[in-house]
Amino acid sequence: MRGIGNNVKLNQMIDTHCHLYEESFLPSLDEVLHRAKEAGVTQILLPNIDVDSWEPLLKVLNNPIIPCSPMLGLHPCYVKEEVNDQLNALGELLKTHHEQLVAIGEIGMDLYWDKQFLTQQQQAFHQQIEWALRYNLPIAIHVRDAFDPLFEVLSDYQDTELRGVFHCFTGTKDQAEYILRTHPSFYFGIGGVLTYKNSGLSEIVKTLPMDRIVLETDAPYLPPTPHRGKRNEPSFLIHIADALSNVLAIPVAEVNKITSENARRLFNLNVQHL
Repeated sequence: MRGIGNNVKLNQMIDTHCHLYEESFLPSLDEVLHRAKEAGVTQILLPNIDVDSWEPLLKVLNNPIIPCSPMLGLHPCYVKEEVNDQLNALGELLKTHHEQLVAIGEIGMDLYWDKQFLTQQQQAFHQQIEWALRYNLPIAIHVRDAFDPLFEVLSDYQDTELRGVFHCFTGTKDQAEYILRTHPSFYFGIGGVLTYKNSGLSEIVKTLPMDRIVLETDAPYLPPTPHRGKRNEPSFLIHIADALSNVLAIPVAEVNKITSENARRLFNLNVQHL
């Protein structure tokens, strides 16, 4: 396997989920991007979370250091009483910007903190899936403590062209098998949790087809070991690639090559998004 100090040119990685537009990055964004480039990150995908995050996200797209590509969607934790206002506004943005997008996301369901908006989260998920189908875009799914109700929504789309990624997948082996069986066009986003000693994720990752895995940081959240307790950033993707290399017992260069090919295929990254 490869040590972190080895030739970074071996790395050609795509960070498929990173919130670079968050305020904590703004004072040092260029430095963060230069570190990512030095580490071998060649492209970064930016998930949107609500209407207010759209303009900050657009500003990051203009950086000259690493190509960044946008998603657009309503994160389930932002599904509240004003959900219809949010969806209406995002729907208007979608009409204007859909040709720029690589996905609808991040969307899904999260019942970890609050279960009172279960119905609204399912309805919002349905509507945004319809957007993805209308514009032929994949979806980036956030799911936490909500696999069963989320699968209930997805069951309506088994015979469609819907495709996407389970961002930061931390489900069980049974849940992974269910996804592969019923939604074979979906991928699994693997991030910093893979490096956590007691996460149990490595045993599940061993059961996943290699052509269905993509890398992500979810920065500034979920920093990988050895950076736990710090702000995550895209340059730390090298630690996730190393961990996946060790789990699968394949060279890290192969991990980077395959996961990047997977990302390009899923998000249609060979197409220029202007």
